[in-house]
Amino acid sequence: MINCYQVKKFYGAEEVLSEVSLDIYEGEKVGLLGGNGAGKSTLFRLLSGAEKPDEGTVSLRRGAGVGVLDQIPDYGDRSVEEVLLGVFERTLDLQTRLRELEMQMSDADAGRLERLLREYGEAQETFERAGGYEIPSKIDAVASGLGIPGSQRRRPFSELSGGEKTKVALAALLLGEADLLLLDEPTNHLDMEASAWLESFIRDSAATIVVVSHDRYFLTQTVEKVIELEDGEATVYPCGYTKYREEKEARLLRQFAEYKEQQKVIKQMKEAIKRLIEWGKQGDNPKFFRKAASMQKVLDRMEKVKRPVLEKTAIGLALETDGRTGEEVLVLEGVSKSFGSRAVLEQADALLRYGEQTVLVGGNGAGKTTLMRMVLGLESPDAGELRLGSRVRIGYLAQEEAPPADRTSVLDYYKEQAAMEEGEARGRLAKFLFYGKDVFKPVAGLSGGEWSRLRLAVLMRQKPNLLLLDEPTNHLDIASREALEEALEEYDGTILAVSHDRFFINRIARRVWALEGGALGSTLGGYDDYRAERQKAERRSAGDMDAGNVKQAAGSRSGQGASAVPAGPKGSAGAADASGEAGRGGERVHGSGAAETHGPPRAGAKPGREAASSGGGRTRAAAPRRDPAKLEREIAELEVRAAELGEALADPAHALDAQRLSEWLAEKEALDAQIDALTEAWMALADV
Repeated sequence: MINCYQVKKFYGAEEVLSEVSLDIYEGEKVGLLGGNGAGKSTLFRLLSGAEKPDEGTVSLRRGAGVGVLDQIPDYGDRSVEEVLLGVFERTLDLQTRLRELEMQMSDADAGRLERLLREYGEAQETFERAGGYEIPSKIDAVASGLGIPGSQRRRPFSELSGGEKTKVALAALLLGEADLLLLDEPTNHLDMEASAWLESFIRDSAATIVVVSHDRYFLTQTVEKVIELEDGEATVYPCGYTKYREEKEARLLRQFAEYKEQQKVIKQMKEAIKRLIEWGKQGDNPKFFRKAASMQKVLDRMEKVKRPVLEKTAIGLALETDGRTGEEVLVLEGVSKSFGSRAVLEQADALLRYGEQTVLVGGNGAGKTTLMRMVLGLESPDAGELRLGSRVRIGYLAQEEAPPADRTSVLDYYKEQAAMEEGEARGRLAKFLFYGKDVFKPVAGLSGGEWSRLRLAVLMRQKPNLLLLDEPTNHLDIASREALEEALEEYDGTILAVSHDRFFINRIARRVWALEGGALGSTLGGYDDYRAERQKAERRSAGDMDAGNVKQAAGSRSGQGASAVPAGPKGSAGAADASGEAGRGGERVHGSGAAETHGPPRAGAKPGREAASSGGGRTRAAAPRRDPAKLEREIAELEVRAAELGEALADPAHALDAQRLSEWLAEKEALDAQIDALTEAWMALADV
């Protein structure tokens, strides 16, 4: 798909890329990694064709369509729905043409009608081949997966926030079905559910996909090749992200061993050259000079092994506490909070103990930041009590806190916030990678990562014993994230963090609080533990719902007067079982009227009618004959539902949702079994 050969790129006198050579093959999922300023964005622009290399070549497979997510396009006043439909503009033009042809055919004469019918058939076939009939379901699937609600799809694109625009642009990109997708930080502004959906989409996509991301969990789940940019050079690792970390460490150790061995040889050669020159001088023998010159040429031509940097300079974060708190750090008792008709918290109870490391998760807009503000005393609960323990000293890292808009320098800002003299302040700032003239940069001009590092430096100086962190890994590169995680692991105080970084949650959290629909739940462990518990709860909920549907249907039918199980031709029990037990696809009905379900639950299934009971025991009473016309109507209802499920199973828009397809397939099989059993019962009645 892509070939780069000895690519060089300069910006002014600075060489950003130095002889980069790499190949990316069709269908590969590639992670492009590197520190801030390593040249990832530059290489992206070269791959997309937005810029040309100064030296070398970048080749893209002929005819390949390229989709890029690096900046938000301007869609003007078009609505979100129009932006998403715009991806299918050519196909929708065909649909418009079909409507025009239909209008023309309504009043055409015989000769013209034949020509219009032929054109209509060709246009319809082209429209169907282009997937025109699946366009609405495709848009619904992608918009739902990325968390774009229906109400937002009617709004003008220009009125959306930056995060909302990013999601819509990503949705349009995925719907476009380009051959090559270049995604720059695609999980920014996505909650965990949307990120998980995007991971599934990428894994199942046939497109070649290159991603730049600091989201380690996302990289672990998606990429199968890693290209690392470092010092303007590219190193290719033909493996996933987890294996890449192991391979990189092993490669650096090998390179360091080769470097040390070569340095020994170089040292010996230099000493030999020096001795030969001395001998030549002492004996006035030109032979020694010629040999020394020859050895010097060999040394000059030797390809030098670069000394590898085994450990990159990372932020020097060491968090300390100024005394400990009481055992109970934060207590919520029946806390409720609403904004208008939207409830953020409803009767929430929670306890945060000293030394616990808890991460608060939930969808965008669930109320996580509101809960943080309530802990800080910036918001008050509508009901219940939220209280802090004794001797609590809070350190807060806000998510969207903006730097001062004036020309305050990094050094002056830190001196003021940390109450520190200039000499000590410069030494402290150096630990957070602010060297030399960097300390005189205006704070207003800092990048997101630099501003996060500066705020962490201030936070460290405060020595809090309760850390409130709102998306602390935002804007940090992978090395800085790992340094932060190491510092938090060694921190003696209590932590309550809000995060969408699943790798961070797995490493830091000992407990997860989940805020959803106003309810605050608690799970021991990290993200994987929380996800497993949630999946179990969803399966239990689905099972309870299906069991409830079975009981409700059975109860409603048992109150209709006549027994639901038709007798056989001669009133035999076998015919009753055909429409009762066997016809229910594994559901056994007892005389008490209760349904006992065996086998997988069937969402939305309509069970056959329940057998009547003459008492509380399990002995089945003889059932009066049923009306064949009612059986026909019942069979027809089940066949309608079975047809709906058949269409859903065949719809390509649902091809990525394995869990839902499995549930639908199980339900359809159960319905087919019911239809067969009821049909046999109807035929038995007809024979009588």
